[in-house]
Amino acid sequence: MFKKAYLICPLLFIFQLNAQTVRTQLPDSVSYWSKENVLGLDISQITFVNWNAGGNNSISGLLKGKFIRTYIKDNVHWKNELIARYGINKQEKQDVRKTDDQLQINSTFGYRRDTISNWYYAGKFNFNTQFANGYAYPNTALAISKPFAPAYTFLGIGAEYSRKDLNLNVYLSPLTQKTTLVFDQRLANQGAFGVEKAIYDEFGNLIREGKNIRNETGFLITNQWKKEVHKNIKFEHRISLYTDYLNNFGNIDVDWQLQLDMTVNQYVKANIGTHLVYDDDIKTKEVVDGVQVIKGPKVQLKQLLGVGIVYQF
Repeated sequence: MFKKAYLICPLLFIFQLNAQTVRTQLPDSVSYWSKENVLGLDISQITFVNWNAGGNNSISGLLKGKFIRTYIKDNVHWKNELIARYGINKQEKQDVRKTDDQLQINSTFGYRRDTISNWYYAGKFNFNTQFANGYAYPNTALAISKPFAPAYTFLGIGAEYSRKDLNLNVYLSPLTQKTTLVFDQRLANQGAFGVEKAIYDEFGNLIREGKNIRNETGFLITNQWKKEVHKNIKFEHRISLYTDYLNNFGNIDVDWQLQLDMTVNQYVKANIGTHLVYDDDIKTKEVVDGVQVIKGPKVQLKQLLGVGIVYQF
């Protein structure tokens, strides 16, 4: 009997030790963060060999990424988003040209009184710039834009209406500061992108350099909506409307993007997109007789069509 007890006690001790080990390995906390990472590469290529109708050989590539981090706990909602795009094109008998260039950071922090309401007290930060110089091709002697020339920041407070079930988001801010940065002195001296330009005397001598920063205070409205319009076809809409209180109130800056994503399989997708921009402070530049001439603002429109590889993790 004593021998059986001696055998049972060590077994009970080992069982208790193993049970304790299992308990310590169980997670003791829950993360309130969610993430979404998307990387994509679109490539298009065309080659002509003895083609009677003529044409130029060309190849294009677009690298894009979207990284989202969202924190949700009780009545707090904090969404952070990084969007990056860069595209190039190479045609026969031409140098490499840029076709797309975007670096954007969005961060929205919201708080609601209860878990039922879809309205949040919100603060929003937005940053936009580009990776490389931009040119009015074929003129590549003088850049018409550069990294941080321009760069835009929006910082404001307001209210946000968010419906996760509808993938709908509307943000209203009666108090938003817009800052335009032009950290290239040549462009700043021209008064590019709305900054105060340089002052010269009657002989063309520089008296005061152009300013690199311009601040505005105004009203901002943004809207984002996603919907699966058909099986494996998703539609996304983003729009930003801003008007300055002091400088031509009612003259609205528009930034509107539409995107249609069509899934072929887990890794292959096709997409069609448009991007429309209008900003009264952005003057167009044209080359006349080899001289760059600044003209008035115009509607800017970009259209994209691509098929490529997408990796989500």
